[in-house]
Amino acid sequence: MSERSGIFAGDDPFAIARGWLAEAEATEPNDPNAIALATVDGDGLPNVRMVLLKEIAVDSFVFFTNYESRKATEIEGAGKAAFLLHWKSLRRQIRVRGTVVREDGPEADAYYASRSLKSRLGAWASRQSQPLESRTALMAEVARQTARHGPNPPRPPFWGGYRIAPTEIEFWADGAFRLHDRFRWSRAPATGCWEISRLSP
Repeated sequence: MSERSGIFAGDDPFAIARGWLAEAEATEPNDPNAIALATVDGDGLPNVRMVLLKEIAVDSFVFFTNYESRKATEIEGAGKAAFLLHWKSLRRQIRVRGTVVREDGPEADAYYASRSLKSRLGAWASRQSQPLESRTALMAEVARQTARHGPNPPRPPFWGGYRIAPTEIEFWADGAFRLHDRFRWSRAPATGCWEISRLSP
């Protein structure tokens, strides 16, 4: 493992990921925490969409969404997901695959409360992923929810977080002549012990 120096150095992949994200926050023009989240439906057909990663915890990656959305339905069905963090400015990416559980307690409440009032009311108004008659109908529902909940709406029961506990994390950095550097951290959920492999570009 002597090759794992510089930006790849360290014994904690979550700390490495947090370090890379901190660097990206200084260089990416928009949403350095944007991830391409992949799920599969009941037929095994994949879906992917951009969401915002809100926390790199000590043992997991956390994002928030509507529990009635398509992504949530697919996560609940499979119990697994994958995502990609890509930073064009740094020429780096992180790939993650793992199991998923809900983050539906005080942390979800705290994050919801930290959002702007319009975003909190929008969460109440949007039936995410469901057919919508028109934007006018959506705005009318926002107005209805505003009148109903006022300036301090509680977190909707259908909105909260998901915590991805990775079984695999890959760190990738661009190399000259397409000779990229790739290190894969993998572990069995039962053991929690990481194995690290350098991969061919």
